[in-house]
Amino acid sequence: MINTNSKYSSKEDLIWLLLRPWIFIPRVLYILLTLVFLVIRILFQGNSNNKFVQKSLSKYLFDVITELGPCFIKLGQALSTRPDLVRQDWLEELTNLQDNLPPFEHKIALRIIEEEFGNPANELFDDFPDKPIASASLGIVYKAKKKNNSFCAVKVQRPNLYFLIRRDVVILKILATTFSPFLPFNLGVGIGEIIDEFGKALFDEIDYDKEGKNAVKFAKLFKDNPNVFVPKLEKDLSSKRVITTSWINGVKLRDREILEQNELNPTSFIRTCVISGLQQLFEHGYFHADPHPGNMFALKGGSADSGHLAYVDFGMMDSITNSDRLTLIRAIVHLINEQYLLLAKDFQKLGFLTKDQDLELLVKPLKEILGDSFGAEVGNFNLKNVTDKFSELMYSYPFRVPSRFALIIRAVVSQEGLALRLDPEFKILKIAYPYIAKKLLTDNSEEIIQILLEVVFDNEGRIQIEKLESLLNILFKSSESISPDLIPVANAGLKLFVSEKGSEVRKNLLLSLIKDDKLEFKDAEKLLSLIKENFSPLKLARSAVQNMISPV
Repeated sequence: MINTNSKYSSKEDLIWLLLRPWIFIPRVLYILLTLVFLVIRILFQGNSNNKFVQKSLSKYLFDVITELGPCFIKLGQALSTRPDLVRQDWLEELTNLQDNLPPFEHKIALRIIEEEFGNPANELFDDFPDKPIASASLGIVYKAKKKNNSFCAVKVQRPNLYFLIRRDVVILKILATTFSPFLPFNLGVGIGEIIDEFGKALFDEIDYDKEGKNAVKFAKLFKDNPNVFVPKLEKDLSSKRVITTSWINGVKLRDREILEQNELNPTSFIRTCVISGLQQLFEHGYFHADPHPGNMFALKGGSADSGHLAYVDFGMMDSITNSDRLTLIRAIVHLINEQYLLLAKDFQKLGFLTKDQDLELLVKPLKEILGDSFGAEVGNFNLKNVTDKFSELMYSYPFRVPSRFALIIRAVVSQEGLALRLDPEFKILKIAYPYIAKKLLTDNSEEIIQILLEVVFDNEGRIQIEKLESLLNILFKSSESISPDLIPVANAGLKLFVSEKGSEVRKNLLLSLIKDDKLEFKDAEKLLSLIKENFSPLKLARSAVQNMISPV
């Protein structure tokens, strides 16, 4: 009997499993023995230079993850997006975890469809195929033809998922909390809480009714973005265990060569992927938490800078609070400006540090770890390098990972891994910081204006020309061409200056002219020179023409 209304409950599910030792004990033993044999084989063969040995080992790794079931497949999918963590020959095999898993029987899928809608598939669709076109961790996908001759994707849930996930999430939590002190990493505290978040996300993901609502919400958020496409939900053909959407004709973001063979520019899709991910986190506060290559498609059209990207599979979604969103923006700005005490305060506000922690003690180690991440320019930042160093810091200082950030970290790390797969030289902040700079300079919300004021003016209210210049340089001097953001930034700056919200800006500018009770025009001259250099009439005219020819 399928339980379609239950939610994840850590305590209730633990009691449920412990009261069934005939289920619990054999499963724990099977998982432990399987993992022990896997570790032994990796220890003996992992460093072999024989390509046949490595191919066999990667296939064994795939088979082990597949046999362990949906929870472990989800973890394997996260690994499959990280070319910086996993050997290339293993990575190719792990990529099959995204949508090339063994399917379940076709007759079972037909039975589930009939149970959900009361009619067989051949009556609901004009043409329903004999086998699925893709098979993922939680369901299989068919390419069917509707009565109006249009194609659609029909995803049918694997049988018995509720039981399998309920059982294995509990076991995962028990094993993780038992063995985490002996493993070579440190999450501070809260490994159990992080697995609880994982469990909640998985239980949400097997509710296809909820996934349909997520898809509709996501589509509304991006309805004005021409570069992001979301398939249309077919409500009449969707239920708890079956979801039907319009068909996507695109190329999965798996391999650079495949994209190039289809005359698609990989870099343009990286940009759209990262920008849309930033918009989800910092504008909408609602994000796709499972952005692996099997859930993202490159579409024809777009431009050299911004490719057309389609998202699918909206089962694993999450939200971020407005407070956390603004603190993260502040943290990125403080990181770029190398303001490590303020960055430590951001970590504290987000819950990565306790309220009684002496933040002054963290300034030097944060500088040592994060200062070298940039090198000569912002583009040198790499999440993997930073997280490797951060894990060392967490042993010495009371950092912890708040459970509410588990899916955010998963989404960001997966997205960077996807980008690295398409372009090994990709640097996430090379795109992220110009986005943050533009948001600071064009967003007229009171919260963002306040962050901008903190960047541009010091504690005494005087303008920091070098910080403003840094913002403008990041936004406008990343290429030789005129930036399309020139006019939006100029308009936003002028509107802010003359508006009621700009009273503090005008006041601080006046304060900048007064030093030691005397008028001082050096900063004013520098500011005027900076404005003239970046917003000359010729540059504005060229930007206007460029926007008319190639609208963003």
